[in-house]
Amino acid sequence: MNSCGLAVVILELTLGFGAIRSQGQTILDTSIGPPLPVKIQKERARQLGVPFDGTPGPLDSITDVAGVEVGETTLISGSGPLKVGEGPVRTGVTVVLPRGKGSADPVYAGWFSLNGNGEMTGTTWVEESGFLEGPVAITNTHSVGVVRDAMIAWGLKHAAQAQPWSLPVVAETWDGWLNDINGFHVKPADVFAALDGAREGPVPEGNVGGGTGMVCYGFKGGTGTASRVLTAEQGGYTVGVLVQCNCGRRPQLTIAGTPVGREIPDGAPYARLEAPPGSEESGDVGSIIIVVATDAPLLPHQLKRLARRASLGLARTGSTSGNGSGDIFIAFSTANPGADKTPGPNAVQTVSNERISPLFGATVEATEEAIVNAMVGAETMTGVDGHTVNALPHEELKRVLKKYNR
Repeated sequence: MNSCGLAVVILELTLGFGAIRSQGQTILDTSIGPPLPVKIQKERARQLGVPFDGTPGPLDSITDVAGVEVGETTLISGSGPLKVGEGPVRTGVTVVLPRGKGSADPVYAGWFSLNGNGEMTGTTWVEESGFLEGPVAITNTHSVGVVRDAMIAWGLKHAAQAQPWSLPVVAETWDGWLNDINGFHVKPADVFAALDGAREGPVPEGNVGGGTGMVCYGFKGGTGTASRVLTAEQGGYTVGVLVQCNCGRRPQLTIAGTPVGREIPDGAPYARLEAPPGSEESGDVGSIIIVVATDAPLLPHQLKRLARRASLGLARTGSTSGNGSGDIFIAFSTANPGADKTPGPNAVQTVSNERISPLFGATVEATEEAIVNAMVGAETMTGVDGHTVNALPHEELKRVLKKYNR
């Protein structure tokens, strides 16, 4: 077992959020029965004293937006040299259900690609229709197809398709440094487990779900989440963000305005790889997927504007969204239920453009914090060919913040 330790993953995964498989067997199936009192998180970034802007919701999570459910299946097995088709396996799938499992009502949505060296399926129909008609799933680059097909099968089983055909939204980041990505270890059953196990409440972070094998700014990355609540004068709306972060290089990492990556330079992965000066291999490679949820009544074109603002939260952490990075974002609103009801016409509400700026700010702030939460929540992990990616050291982070009076 790698230095992450399966026991650690089990501690961090609340029952009710999918499953963990080891050596091809489900050893913790959380899709059955009510949640049990298992510890969700270790320390999060705020508990370490990171001074973020804005006011978080009660859970500081995308699930602070009422009705949103998240499910995760985490796959960890094997160690040692890469044997394609056998392992080591460090991967999974994460799903976000805008109105939960109990509703197939589409939500208004908009998407944005900051840099398109990646994939998010189904977005041409989101762009055309203005609706997201089902869950958003995030996995590794080479498992997009199986996840997409499994989502169609799950939708058929639950009569959750808005049309006779289905165009699921599935996004990806590359976990091949730690995971046997060409072994295609994510199976339809894993997607079903994540969907069936999706819950409201706290969301596990770090080495879980689709984020299991990800690397962020040269530290262990993965899944992270955060939220913001506007004041009553601003509408009292909630914005929640979930990220799967696999982006950036160590020198870029900035937390609360401090140059954390330059202050903690040792142990960066990929450092021993030889690359021609100025080549893409030595640049900003990796990807990040960002899902933004809100209960504010926004129309599709306004949600596209919200999705664009996730770029600024990403930039706060140091990313320049290099050529090799797939930085793709989607935003949806849980307001206006029944907006796609036939035959219509349907009455909808919307925030005026003159009052939308606080939602932009909330998106920026929650995105920044979600990325840092992913790194703070992650554990050191060893995977393919003994590749080890170190976790962001908490005490060193606090030292850097103190050095810069943060």
